[in-house]
Amino acid sequence: MSERLNNEQAGKVAAAGSGHRDRSPCGLTLTEMNFCGLIKGLMGISLLVFSVMGQTDKVLRKPRFKAVAFDYFVIFDANSIIPEVEKVFPGKGVEFTKAWRSKQFEYGFLRSITDRHENFFKVTGDALDYTAEAMNLSLTVEDRQRLLNAYLTMKPWPDAIAALKKLRAAGVRIITIANFSEKMLRANADNAGITDLFDELLSTEVNRTYKPDPLAYELGIKHLHLKKSEIAFAAFGGWDAYGAKSFGYTTYWVNRFGLPTERLGEQADKTSGDITGLLEFVLGDGASKNIEVGDPSEDNQPQAVAPMFTPFHGAFPNLASD
Repeated sequence: MSERLNNEQAGKVAAAGSGHRDRSPCGLTLTEMNFCGLIKGLMGISLLVFSVMGQTDKVLRKPRFKAVAFDYFVIFDANSIIPEVEKVFPGKGVEFTKAWRSKQFEYGFLRSITDRHENFFKVTGDALDYTAEAMNLSLTVEDRQRLLNAYLTMKPWPDAIAALKKLRAAGVRIITIANFSEKMLRANADNAGITDLFDELLSTEVNRTYKPDPLAYELGIKHLHLKKSEIAFAAFGGWDAYGAKSFGYTTYWVNRFGLPTERLGEQADKTSGDITGLLEFVLGDGASKNIEVGDPSEDNQPQAVAPMFTPFHGAFPNLASD
């Protein structure tokens, strides 16, 4: 009997000792600690899932298009040359810029129609000389070069760089289809520090065409090796939106100056006044979050001046595009 009691007491002591050994300094058993660890792990996984769900736009959404082909004036503000023109011709910066730009594209169209192609920087110089003479303004060799250089150092629109980065982050390829010469495309991109955001700076001079020639738009398919349906074209000028849509591209018109649609029987698939609408169109709702639109070169947009891209005694209205 005494021996049995001693054995029972020994067992209780051993159990008590074992219980003390299985407890942590905070009083939890190892089993309880493992359970708490499991709960914490599940909470961590839940937070991770919610975090990923909150970033669906960045990670999971598939873009509608594999590539976007840009008109260069969607990215660069052509009016940013006005200050340089104003320095050469005080009080005439806006008027001269409008006339010069209109003549650029008149010459481009006329050369295209008559099959007398020149690179667009040469066309820009010819248009400059004509405009100065037409306005009875003296143009020195130095000032002529200064004004031509302004077309190599234009400023990007306030929303452009962030938009290009978002497209690239989503895996969308980016090219230009522009009448600008390769020299003009490269110089402006290098000056703005954004050359690496483009897969290719593609000029229509490579096949001696100008937009809206269908052969100019066809360059996008050939250089990207994609179908028309896989490419979105971003136009700046209404006539360019018409040309791209007529060719067969899904076309977005970034109508920064609020011009009316061309009466030519075709119109862009969608339009907006800035590049944020293009992002939503290509990447989906919410894609333009945190893109600062801002005001386009406020110092270059005089309050009392009508929309910029109107002709100067020319035959082609609203020609502006690159």
